[in-house]
Amino acid sequence: QVQLVESGGGLVQPGGSLRLSCAASGSPFSIYTMAWYRQAPGKQRELVARLIGTFYTDYADTVKGRFAISRDNAKNTVYLQMNKLTPQDTAVYYCNAARGEDSYWGQGTQVTVSS
Repeated sequence: QVQLVESGGGLVQPGGSLRLSCAASGSPFSIYTMAWYRQAPGKQRELVARLIGTFYTDYADTVKGRFAISRDNAKNTVYLQMNKLTPQDTAVYYCNAARGEDSYWGQGTQVTVSS
């Protein structure tokens, strides 16, 4: 079992930056593939970024070059640095931990990009 708690969301102007954090507790953190998803109103949840192990990363085309996922295994935390935000990035962002058939979700954190 893994418990995930996201933080760092909020209101930001277009062009601004935010860093989301996801603190994990429970099973050993380092064995899980960590990912960030988002869900905008009226849309399906979509993968934003994924981190397999320490270095392999995978990003949605819409965020490549603007977002960066990273993890600190010593702090059991995964981060999502978001730069050059646009109104299209507005969504609830969810942290996910996956290993085999096991998949765990946080409660989500709202990100709103608006002037």
